Amino acid sequence: MPSPPPHAPMSLMASRCYCCSSPPSPSPKQRRDAKSKQQQQHIRGARLAVTTRRALLAAAIVVVGSGTAGRARAAEEGGGGEGEGVVGAIKSIFDPNERTKSGKVLPKAYLKAAREVVRTLRESLGEDDGGDVAKFRRGADAAKESIREFLGGWRGQQAVAAEESYVALEKAIRSLAEFYSKAGPFASLPKDVKDKILANLNTADAFL
Repeated sequence: MPSPPPHAPMSLMASRCYCCSSPPSPSPKQRRDAKSKQQQQHIRGARLAVTTRRALLAAAIVVVGSGTAGRARAAEEGGGGEGEGVVGAIKSIFDPNERTKSGKVLPKAYLKAAREVVRTLRESLGEDDGGDVAKFRRGADAAKESIREFLGGWRGQQAVAAEESYVALEKAIRSLAEFYSKAGPFASLPKDVKDKILANLNTADAFL
């Protein structure tokens, strides 16, 4: 009868049992400690991220502020340049007035209304050629509305009544009204009347 195989060394058996068996479960205290450690790490990471973002934002503000201050000083010392352009653009947003092509300072609201009259009336006169009637009527309605708003807001206003643009627009509107009051609302403008109105519109545009 063959003899039984020799027993494996204890250390080898122990290692085999250790490999095959599951590691011991952590105790409740160990789990609590691990969870607390993870939470602390998360909080430290979040604080670090917030601090980093604040530092970057502060640095950006400092850079922008120093650049703006530098440009402003350069504008004061050098009498213009990029700084003056930036400051001027910011001021123009809140300024109720605007400088015209001729160098005068006039209310923005007036300039907007007057330019709209010039634009719509030019378009309406350009379409008054006996072509597309519907297109002509749309252009005429737009011109009529812009004229109504212009006169309703600025007729007789001392701030603009003596301006070249106002006088020229008033002449153009008067010529138009006088013609249609005599010839009727559906009459086509003759060339001489149209040229006179366009000349006044060009004069107004040069001062807007």
